Amino acid sequence: MIAFENSYARLPERLFVRLEPSEPLAPRLIRLNLALAERLGIDADTLSSETGVAMLAGAAAPKGTEPLAMAYAGHQFGNWVPQLGDGRAMLLGEIIAPDGARFDLHLKGSGRTPFSRGGDGKAVLGAVLREYIVSEAMAALDIPTTRALSVVTTGEIVMRDNPEPGAVLARVAASHIRVGTFQYLYARKDTEGLQALLDHVITRHYPEATKAEIPALAVLDLVMARQAELVAAWMSVGFIHGVMNTDNMAISGETIDYGPCAFMDNYDSLKVFSSIDHQGRYAFVNQPRIAHWNLAQFAQAMLPLIAADEETAVKLAQAQLDRFESLFVAAYNRRFCAKIGVKADEAAAEAVATLLALMEQDEVDFTLAFRRLTSGLDVDDFAPLSAMFKDTAALAGWLDGWQNIRGDTDAALALMKAANPVYIARNHRVEQAINAAYQGDFSVFETLLTVLEKPFADREAFAAFETPPRPEERVCMTFCGT
Repeated sequence: MIAFENSYARLPERLFVRLEPSEPLAPRLIRLNLALAERLGIDADTLSSETGVAMLAGAAAPKGTEPLAMAYAGHQFGNWVPQLGDGRAMLLGEIIAPDGARFDLHLKGSGRTPFSRGGDGKAVLGAVLREYIVSEAMAALDIPTTRALSVVTTGEIVMRDNPEPGAVLARVAASHIRVGTFQYLYARKDTEGLQALLDHVITRHYPEATKAEIPALAVLDLVMARQAELVAAWMSVGFIHGVMNTDNMAISGETIDYGPCAFMDNYDSLKVFSSIDHQGRYAFVNQPRIAHWNLAQFAQAMLPLIAADEETAVKLAQAQLDRFESLFVAAYNRRFCAKIGVKADEAAAEAVATLLALMEQDEVDFTLAFRRLTSGLDVDDFAPLSAMFKDTAALAGWLDGWQNIRGDTDAALALMKAANPVYIARNHRVEQAINAAYQGDFSVFETLLTVLEKPFADREAFAAFETPPRPEERVCMTFCGT
């Protein structure tokens, strides 16, 4: 038996629509995340049984689940959309883990809902595999994220640009409440609903806010701190989310909604992968600015809960929002200075900026450069790193300056080995896994997951996964998959 509850279903019903299970044609379990199942306290045999697969496909609703589609609004590429919601997903319920922790079980691709806006509510196998790979890679990198519990194919053909196999992803998260969930209620002047939602968020994520004089202001501050840390963590591994709409920012501080996401190969501060981000709104370097903008929308939605007088509420919220830059810069400097083996200070931050500028100028691979810097210090040989640069004299000058600030070698190496992954979910590897799966071969997908589950461990058998793509293998554009 799986211990299910659904505390979200106790909130005002205007926040969701109850759903009936769908009937996929022929559900088939492709992948089950055994480590995650163990964390949740679920027996793998239960999940892989006929009943378990039916649940993971959205065809069955075990006791306690109360399936529903969540309502929310959001700014999409800066444009206000007053009603979005789970158009191709449903929240089954909350799993109570053995230690008492709560985790949402959310199905993506489970079928049409009242929020589908004319869509079919389905997901295709490629998008599901991409989210599984990248979200699990992020988890292994110790970056807060939703997790993938399973992949189930539905036996259906889903029409996109071409006919593709349908699939359902079972996603696990601390919760799926978004900035857009608060915006949905604020736009409707539903202060009662906002208070109920805030109380739920405090209970679920931020119990320390109950002690604050103004709980809503405390939650804003706590959410802001988590987002500053999250975006700094993304950037430290070259990750570009690609679609940082307010409905894709989780109040829990987890990375959510892996659509056109990607990891950079060559360092490019303005890099964009998403096929729909024509103006570069969500480019690599813009991510902290957009996080701040999204938090401002969250603050606006919380104004009625901060103070009865709007002018007072705005002043209090703005004072909190003004802290974001310092929070982000501190998190960014701490992570990036660790990548060069130095504790964050002004000189270290300047050294990081200079190195990144050299990498951008010479189109150097982001992940591999930091790994070769690490291994170069380990064996006292920086020739492999130097071979990546065109301006070798500038790099040599940088290395001389770095040697003067980095201090003890063993301490520097400890920082660097923990901050610089050997393996990331490189775009061409993800595409190779998806393409092979479309031919019925899931072994490439499984091998990639094996590589990514230990991203900091140098393993000779997987040396090929460390290297950047050849020119003909480069993936320059990614798609939402909807």
